[in-house]
Amino acid sequence: MGNTTIVKILSESNKNKLVEISGWVKTFRANRFIALNDGSCLENIQCVIDYENTDEDILKKITTGSAVKISGKIVESAGTKQAIEIQVNSISILGESNPEEYPIQPKKHSFEFLRENAHLRPRTSTFNAVMRLRSSLSFAIHRFFNEQGFYYVHTPIITGSDAEGAGEQFRVTTLNPKTPDLNSNKEVDYKKDFFGKETKLTVSGQLEAEAYAMSLGKVYTFGPTFRAENSNTSRHLSEFWMIEPEAAFMDLNGNMDLAENFLKYLLQYVLENKRGELEFLESRLLEEEKRKPEKDRSEMSLIDKINFVITNKFKRITYTEAIDILRQCKANKKKKFKYIIKDWGADLQSEHERYLVERHFKCPVIIYNYPASIKSFYMRENDDENTVRAMDILFPGIGEIVGGSQREERADILMKKMKDIGVDAKELWWYNELREFGTAVHSGFGLGFERLVMFATGMSNIRDVIPFPRTPQNAEF
Repeated sequence: MGNTTIVKILSESNKNKLVEISGWVKTFRANRFIALNDGSCLENIQCVIDYENTDEDILKKITTGSAVKISGKIVESAGTKQAIEIQVNSISILGESNPEEYPIQPKKHSFEFLRENAHLRPRTSTFNAVMRLRSSLSFAIHRFFNEQGFYYVHTPIITGSDAEGAGEQFRVTTLNPKTPDLNSNKEVDYKKDFFGKETKLTVSGQLEAEAYAMSLGKVYTFGPTFRAENSNTSRHLSEFWMIEPEAAFMDLNGNMDLAENFLKYLLQYVLENKRGELEFLESRLLEEEKRKPEKDRSEMSLIDKINFVITNKFKRITYTEAIDILRQCKANKKKKFKYIIKDWGADLQSEHERYLVERHFKCPVIIYNYPASIKSFYMRENDDENTVRAMDILFPGIGEIVGGSQREERADILMKKMKDIGVDAKELWWYNELREFGTAVHSGFGLGFERLVMFATGMSNIRDVIPFPRTPQNAEF
């Protein structure tokens, strides 16, 4: 008889079958009832022990957090909370857990407390469900792109280029931090560094993905990215994961189609395959909502929000149309927005994006053709020379979730834009060269994975949807 799992036991429900199972004790009541979880599913299974015929030393060691191995028979449960349970024949302690010291007790803990115990928080039902959903979304990403004929490319984590031009990157160096070698200008001599130049952790794999799109046709990256932005908010991480597809011969319209289909596919996948986790997280969210003032409560439940995205066709409007709507709306005129929309060219904030989705159109929104002045150098310039072929996708409760564009394929215009904003053309010589050898229309977008997980789980803080969050002054684990 080999070790089995709770998910298999619950799915088969073979009464009177002898099983062997290992897991962690969630609770132990009345010296009889063990709630056991093995990580195979969100649900626990009740194991009933004959305490009168069990060694007292073993009983004392069955505590919350301890790891045990149980052999027993599946029987119909006498209780009403579960259909079946395991009648324990034998139990052995695999790993003890001191109840006086174990921090994850069977009670509600604050998320702040659990962040301080990030190594143990997946033992709670909430984080167990969140990480299970995160895993499922990861699988769905690869499945979608595979079905669409995309190739998975591993772009470099260490890079000499800055795709965003923001300069908020972590430096990678082997030079002596106290006395680095200096050049004749008394500046740090990066020629003596490990890579012979200044290198940093990547903020995006996009530029390198473009190179591969121009040979493989359709590619995507899905990997860690890093931003040294000193921002301690519920929406920012210093280390996060990005999904970035790039496709040759695809214009902005094709890019918007791809992104819309992609998002709907992912959410449909978890709706079909992780319904139990979603229902659990929805009930948690409803309890949380009850404690908020009525005006701050969400109009939709978690599953309603997901269905809202899946079933609605995304509304597509230009940036100019969005500005006109926002400028004329009551919230703007009565100065209820924190950032008042006055002139064309304003950078839209989350409050504006959510207004368009939740109140004006009541469906997900794609805004395209943004002012060139507020977008990156690599975005394709329109004929008006004032806007670029960029697009953002806006979701309820979150605002922008996807940002993308048709890329500038014309070498002369790209070089001019790089010069205008001070991007080092010598550093990106290879990127410019792509425009000299078989240039073509191509497009892509970026999706911050954690933003998607936040939407799918209903979690309000981005630090709670990644196993070990990296934020300013925090790299404990």
